[in-house]
Amino acid sequence: MLDFITWTVSPNLYDGFVTVRWYGLMFAIGFLIGYEVVYRIFKHEGAPERWLGSLFIYVVIATIVGARLGHVFFYDWAYYKDHLGEIFKVWEGGLASHGGTAGILLAVWIFSKHITKRPMLWTLDRLVVPVGLVAALIRIGNLMNHEIYGCATDLPWAFNFVQNVSQWMQGADPIFTAPSHPTQIYEALCYLATFGICMWMYWKRRAQEREGLIFGMFMLGIFVPRFFIEFIKNVQEPWEIAMRETWGLDQGQLLSLPFIILGVWLIIRAMRRPRVPLEYPDRFPDEKKDK
Repeated sequence: MLDFITWTVSPNLYDGFVTVRWYGLMFAIGFLIGYEVVYRIFKHEGAPERWLGSLFIYVVIATIVGARLGHVFFYDWAYYKDHLGEIFKVWEGGLASHGGTAGILLAVWIFSKHITKRPMLWTLDRLVVPVGLVAALIRIGNLMNHEIYGCATDLPWAFNFVQNVSQWMQGADPIFTAPSHPTQIYEALCYLATFGICMWMYWKRRAQEREGLIFGMFMLGIFVPRFFIEFIKNVQEPWEIAMRETWGLDQGQLLSLPFIILGVWLIIRAMRRPRVPLEYPDRFPDEKKDK
């Protein structure tokens, strides 16, 4: 008889005066590490340090707002159209990575137009270098929340997740799923690999000298695994079952396709254009002196 993993880790890291959830902690750690990586990249290229604070604020707001609206409009509009006030209750859950990605793209367009005065791809090629790590940490948060897991399997690393998480957190006995694919871990590993590839491309191969190449590779590294892992993942909303039966795909896969196409186009575009050598002063400019 196979001995499957019974996953009984609490979604809360700490219960006290303030409740600290693993998901929120993973989100915060990801953003802090991401900030440090982009800080080093901007310093390496001599970009103004003041851009960092603005970019951080743009990205944090865009990620949360975009991910929330993505969930509302892509997955559960049938409910929220009659409960508009519930849209603002982000703390109750309901974030969609595709919406977060769209939000970030919009934010970077605004940031590039009003702050850097440089092409969007300049910012995106640098911003996405650490984002694979952020995405991996968020999936670990999903693992801690017993959510976004896969269909039943008899593989030896299958997990028995808690189905009635809310009631279990209030003292009820846990009701476990059948042994299921830990798709959160599958995705986290793919995203960690994407992070490693983007770091290697930037620091070792100077891929940033081909505009759009790192961003294109990032899009493929995130959304191609997402597309294929969706085949063994449970649908997020019941209406997706009919979509799978009709189209053979679910909502997450359909939303991934435009990003995959964009990634392929960006890579082809970048490789067809000549490399543009950049300077690397490895210091921030003295902006007071420049003024």
